Amino acid sequence: MKPTTRSHTKMTSRQRYISSLRGGSVDRFFRYEHGLWPTTRERWIGEGLPPDADFGTCFGMDPLVRIGINSGYTDSPYFPAFEEKTTEENSEYRCYMDKDGVLKKVLKTRADTSMPQFLKFPVCDRKDWTNVRRRLDPADAAARIGDTARLRSLCGDPGLPTLLPICGAFGHPRNLFGDEALSYLIYDDPSLLEEVLEVWLHLYEELLRQLTAHVRVDALLIWEDMCYKNGPLISPEHFKAFMTPRYRKLMELARSRGIEAIIVDTDGDCLKLIPLFLEVGVDCLMPFEVQAGMDVVAIGKQYPELGIMGGIDKRALSEGKESIKREVDRVLPFFCTRGRFVPTLDHTVPPNVPLESFRWYLECVRQYE
Repeated sequence: MKPTTRSHTKMTSRQRYISSLRGGSVDRFFRYEHGLWPTTRERWIGEGLPPDADFGTCFGMDPLVRIGINSGYTDSPYFPAFEEKTTEENSEYRCYMDKDGVLKKVLKTRADTSMPQFLKFPVCDRKDWTNVRRRLDPADAAARIGDTARLRSLCGDPGLPTLLPICGAFGHPRNLFGDEALSYLIYDDPSLLEEVLEVWLHLYEELLRQLTAHVRVDALLIWEDMCYKNGPLISPEHFKAFMTPRYRKLMELARSRGIEAIIVDTDGDCLKLIPLFLEVGVDCLMPFEVQAGMDVVAIGKQYPELGIMGGIDKRALSEGKESIKREVDRVLPFFCTRGRFVPTLDHTVPPNVPLESFRWYLECVRQYE
């Protein structure tokens, strides 16, 4: 089955990307995957992947320019970043402060397949916030952007989509306070959270103004990670109170500066937040983790205006060819008709997936092109 929203004219990567997210005819599905765990790459090199292989080129992905400036993503956009320093270390683990100012304990064996233990976050009180706030000054926007000639060269091809990652209105306070302290802050000192989010908004507004004066930005990718397996880490009511006003203002500016698509990245079960993101102008969400109950076919039917990236269960890739094909066939036929979809796994590829299985998965997906 081929996409019924098919364009019979060959499209550029940029045209295909924007149409896939916003709705419209495409000549085929946009080819994209979230990438690999480092230990997955190690395994695949042992199975024949060239050590210096570029993921996108090797697996035939559509080109996409990720604009590399100090705009944050899973990290916050501090300028300067915190100095990384080790506080304790032995043969089993290392405790260190990372560039976000978070004190962590990480295992030395297969650190990428285990969660760090978060020991302390950079903001515990208003005094801490006063000190950290200096690293979030909108006046530093030009320094965050850096070499504009390099960026113009990077983003100059009109056929390639450009994507700017940023840290979100939940993701950033989460980096500042941690999950537990942020949950208390909402009730104990909401005015401090309001102040943090106003600084967040003004910083990104100024960064967008200055960046788009130099280069075209097609899409904004906002990291939130504000959900877990059983639902959001923030109530819909608090989303409306704290996040909605800032999202609306940032979306309005983004559209006025020519940004075509707004994408939010949040793991877990985000069902209760989808209508709220749509209300503030978000076009697309990702990655729709199946193990958290995210059924993109059902979600796509409920929200036909929502762009969807992901929703193909990565766990199937460790279970053999029949399971892989069955999982792809579960999802792709619906979106051939529905559109607004980028087929991709529901997260990065874990190390229990053989290289041969990943290649077979791509073959199954591309049979629908």
